[in-house]
Amino acid sequence: MNAMKETAVYTHGHHESVLRSHRWRTAENSAAYLIGELRPGMAVLDVGCGPGTITADLAALVAPGGRVTAVDAAPDVLGRARAHVAERGLAGVVEFATADVHALDFPDDSFDVVHAHQVLQHVGDPVRALREMRRVCRPGGIVAARDADYAAMTWFPGTPGLEEWLSLYRAVARANGGEPDAGRRLLSWAREAGFTEVAASAGAWCYATPEEVAWWSSLWADRTTASTYASIATSGGHATPAELTTISKAWHAWGAAPDAWFSVLNGEILARA
Repeated sequence: MNAMKETAVYTHGHHESVLRSHRWRTAENSAAYLIGELRPGMAVLDVGCGPGTITADLAALVAPGGRVTAVDAAPDVLGRARAHVAERGLAGVVEFATADVHALDFPDDSFDVVHAHQVLQHVGDPVRALREMRRVCRPGGIVAARDADYAAMTWFPGTPGLEEWLSLYRAVARANGGEPDAGRRLLSWAREAGFTEVAASAGAWCYATPEEVAWWSSLWADRTTASTYASIATSGGHATPAELTTISKAWHAWGAAPDAWFSVLNGEILARA
């Protein structure tokens, strides 16, 4: 068993502003590239399941006869995931456990599909994580990963406050041991991890309606001043509380623009084990 343990710090934490974003995610809007590979009866490992919204969708897609094992490094968020899965009537399809993706406590060749959404950008060694995901995936199975690429995010109208936010976030994430521009690196990481058959693609989240813009700007405004990310930014000397407040106000101001638009580019890979 791989003895390495996680060295990176999860930049976002599980503040309400973070979970507000994570609960919005579904298989349709966050794992569409994988849906065509799923069949009833499959065994799926969902790495970094968070509050379980994507997990529940994956469970519905492999039922009847399939199972999903959902793992996360944070025990507290698993309770939220269990509750959501139960509300969907899928409790009998999903089991939960805490886990470190660098050292998964499962035998070789345990799953048909191993899935990780917005995980590899936060781990200390994404290549080693992919090797571990490959180890627990059955020969011929799929390792699927999707990660945002912060440097490729774009928005309108331009504002210095959001430019400062992006620069600060990337600095904090890297100081925590992660890689915020992971999306563009997934194919390279998969090759380095030993995969020879990799289908790479990209997908985007776009927030353009008044409701979407208000939701996106408010959660980042809150996250900038009240989340684990905010605490790490100040304790690590990356920003002062006053600077974070200024960035938070910039998010609110941008969100009030009548023509505001924001896009998040996500890299994706389907790697054959």
